[in-house]
Amino acid sequence: MTRFLQTLLAEGPVITDGAWGTQLQARGLPSGELPDVWNLTGAEHVAQVAQAYVDAGSQVILTNTFGANRLRLRGHPLAKQVVEINRRGVELSRRAAAGRAKVFASLGPTGRLLVAGETTVEEVRAAFDEQAKALADAAPDAIVVETMADLAEAKLAVAAACATGLPVVGCMVFNAGKNKDRTIMGVTPEEAAAALLEAGAEVVGGNCGQGIANYVMICRRLRASTDRPIWIKPNAGLPSVEDGRPVYHTTAEEFASYVPALVQAGANFIGGCCGTTPAFIKAIIQKLR
Repeated sequence: MTRFLQTLLAEGPVITDGAWGTQLQARGLPSGELPDVWNLTGAEHVAQVAQAYVDAGSQVILTNTFGANRLRLRGHPLAKQVVEINRRGVELSRRAAAGRAKVFASLGPTGRLLVAGETTVEEVRAAFDEQAKALADAAPDAIVVETMADLAEAKLAVAAACATGLPVVGCMVFNAGKNKDRTIMGVTPEEAAAALLEAGAEVVGGNCGQGIANYVMICRRLRASTDRPIWIKPNAGLPSVEDGRPVYHTTAEEFASYVPALVQAGANFIGGCCGTTPAFIKAIIQKLR
């Protein structure tokens, strides 16, 4: 593990940020629009989200670059500005962090299924290589490969991120199977930890897909699989759809009530995914205190 991560983790669990997509939607992101393009067309809103998490007490904030790869952007009017979108995303978070928080750049899936023949390994590798380099050029502190369901795609993403020389977090989304402890491709926490570490990740974990309660068990299984740091960012439960938008019903206090169990299960980085807000970060911090 790099000295950077050792220093960051020296004083106990690190509090990351919460959701970005739902926070941007709350600020007017049109339904169906890719959040990442707002780095160029709605930068003031992106900056507000980053700033809100820093002000809430996040020690690590992400970047609005989750879907900023050439395959996900294909067909969008700004598809040729992949590099600019990624660099701008890091710049906006770095400006908000202003030395008060670390910036971990977000790199998500392509949205194309390798097993279904929707894309090829070569296309995916090229997309991740391009995005990872663009992110690294803007000097984040680390890269987070997140919300992965396909282990083959996740390993390509981790490899691309590792090639930049930055510390890398590798995360899968666990929300399938009888016990909701597998990815939709059937990957278990144990399989994910082994494969992501072999690909070069220094931190492994899970995010999205379901609420925090079941992530305690997933975290425990990840911890049993490795002595490396564990990253956990669950949703604020599962949403209902009201007026065409997702509405999450888990409160910040309910979410935070599970945080001590997550810490006991071995989580080193704790935050939230879809539906969580700066209020959730404040509640987590209060609960840990």
